[in-house]
Amino acid sequence: NDYENAVKQASDILKSGGIVAVPTETVYGLAASAYSDSAIKAVFEAKGRPQDNPLIVHISNIDMLNEVAQNIPETAYACAKAFWPGPFTMVLPRADKVADSVSAGLDTVAVRFPSESTICDIISLSGLPLAAPSANTSGRPSPTTARHVINDLDGKIDAVVIGKDCSVGV
Repeated sequence: NDYENAVKQASDILKSGGIVAVPTETVYGLAASAYSDSAIKAVFEAKGRPQDNPLIVHISNIDMLNEVAQNIPETAYACAKAFWPGPFTMVLPRADKVADSVSAGLDTVAVRFPSESTICDIISLSGLPLAAPSANTSGRPSPTTARHVINDLDGKIDAVVIGKDCSVGV
């Protein structure tokens, strides 16, 4: 069906180092593999975002936390069980696999497990945690619809997954 095709196409683009706008529960995010330094740099370039501004890494289940963070305290697992999935972000010690550019060279990583099914399905199918700041040019309002993303970033990114409008916004 159309949804499964869109998830597969987005997953393939991300696995090949591309960048894709995807809906989260808060805003559309500009997703790239958290493991690919070149893909992360493409996100910064498309947004015009300063590279000293860390990105949030999105995962699709609590088990993925071990892939992006290390030395995770028990309190973080307790918070994860209480608040995930949802728009709750934790800052934890960064795992070595995560590209330095995601964290702007810091030893920590911001991690979120969103409740929006589209981004989680893409993460699960691709097998990649996704760094995904808002899918807009820096300084512009954060996008809550696919149309906002297309109007702002058309020609600068590889694809936009058309999903439901985001329910929270910023």
